Amino acid sequence: QVKLVESGGGDVQSGGSTRLSCIFSGDTFSRYGLAWFRQRPGKDREAVASIGRSGGNTQYVPPLMARFTITRDNTLNMVNLQMNALTPDDTGVYFCAASLGLPGTSTRRADYQYWGQGTQVTVSA
Repeated sequence: QVKLVESGGGDVQSGGSTRLSCIFSGDTFSRYGLAWFRQRPGKDREAVASIGRSGGNTQYVPPLMARFTITRDNTLNMVNLQMNALTPDDTGVYFCAASLGLPGTSTRRADYQYWGQGTQVTVSA
């Protein structure tokens, strides 16, 4: 059974940086496209970034592209999200997600079958 467990986040000062990690288990990691989503207070869950199965292609929600970087390590079964220049508007719960056999990248929630439990990021002014 596929399982995703996020870590990192916590409390961050405005302008600061943090790195989220997500450990994958239960199947062959390289078969899955991956993504990070977030849910900010009072808003729907939204995509942040996606990465293909080999790690060679990435996709970002344009407003976040300059500040966020998604990477994966297929030897450690891990996907990471580096977040820089954080603002209070980035506060929310961040989720990693996995899509079996994803051809390329996707920021569509419906393409992802497996989700982590989420990790809270709180950015204070």
